[in-house]
Amino acid sequence: MGSRIRPLTDNCPKSLLKVDGKTILEMMISHLQDCGINEVVFVLGYLQEQIKDFVKANFPDLKVHFITNERYAETNTGFSLLLSKDLVGDSPFIKLDADVVFDKEILKNLIASEYKNCLCVDKHINLDAEEIKVIVDEHNRITKASKLVDPKLATGESIGIEKISSETAKLLFAELELMMQNETNHQEYYEVAYEKLMEKKVPFYALDISGLRWTEIDTKEDFASAKKIFNQKT
Repeated sequence: MGSRIRPLTDNCPKSLLKVDGKTILEMMISHLQDCGINEVVFVLGYLQEQIKDFVKANFPDLKVHFITNERYAETNTGFSLLLSKDLVGDSPFIKLDADVVFDKEILKNLIASEYKNCLCVDKHINLDAEEIKVIVDEHNRITKASKLVDPKLATGESIGIEKISSETAKLLFAELELMMQNETNHQEYYEVAYEKLMEKKVPFYALDISGLRWTEIDTKEDFASAKKIFNQKT
């Protein structure tokens, strides 16, 4: 709902805010298409009709699936990701948070990566309690990924863009299904399921995207920063 960036999101979904003359969603979908991805599952809630109308009007050739999280106001990203289970099934997929503005190079590198399960990680960033922080071992394998990781021990921040393999997709949705049977988990982030799989020895690796442009937009300060970063010509 973009509550921390209001009043900008009072009548506009966060993903339809404009950075450098384009909406966050437009930049994201354009990157996907440029990288050869033409089928997208959207999990929607707040002001969802605006997003549907925008996608249909601006990307008529995109194969789209819209899923509504009717409980978006009381659930979190883990619950929303689980809603895509029947459509995604055991397909490999790229998962993107809808409030991240990023260089296309990040997505290209992720798709080309040798790792089947991969989280984009920025290692050159100041970390605090808000970020999803990761710990990476000497083999580049991620052992922890959560807001609870001590910033002093963290390798970097997971930026909210991941690649998941076919085999892991099945395990991930099974883990989320188990989690969501308990109402107390409805406010959990999807990274909790990633961590549970890591504990079961499912390998997740870090893709170092340090130096490439990206920003997550949670606050007005983030939004101002995004406009400053992406108004620069490449």
